[in-house]
Amino acid sequence: MGLILLALFIGVPIAEIALFIAVGEQIGILATIGIVILTAIAGTMLVRQQGFSTLQKARAEMDRNRLPADQMAEGLAILIAGVLLLTPGFLTDAMGFALLIPPVRRAIIAFVGKSMAARFTVVDMPGDIRGGTVHGSTHRGPNQSGPGRPASRGDDVIDGEAVEIDRDDADRGESDRSAPKPGAGSASPWRQ
Repeated sequence: MGLILLALFIGVPIAEIALFIAVGEQIGILATIGIVILTAIAGTMLVRQQGFSTLQKARAEMDRNRLPADQMAEGLAILIAGVLLLTPGFLTDAMGFALLIPPVRRAIIAFVGKSMAARFTVVDMPGDIRGGTVHGSTHRGPNQSGPGRPASRGDDVIDGEAVEIDRDDADRGESDRSAPKPGAGSASPWRQ
């Protein structure tokens, strides 16, 4: 991965310089600079429009009590597109404009998501994202335990339960009476 990043940091600027020279010889220096400025302006307008659209979709998902994961990924891709479009150069502009085409952007997001999912364990915790109680977890990864499967050797995932405690009750010392007290019935090192 480090070699790929190093190649990009060295290769992209060299390619941009070569393209500037080639285009500048064909249409002239002032026209080349004008194109770079116009693509930056057009790109900024497109990034702004698509960014606001994605933000509205994310708000709609949150109003439905759903995590706007797709919109967050699209927002990140649009941000990267904006950075590429503001960077002077024809190659970076081409990559930036490609990210602003929704089908291309979604295909890139799907590819990156699949490659990341292959490297990491995905833990899904069903429940309401705006608070409340979340119960259990489901594992979806190679050689991981999940519903109906025994835990594999070396599994370091801990299933648990989160209980929301009202701040006023906690200040008075009146937490949920049905929940067991920490360290109750056992010698716990966390007991006060």
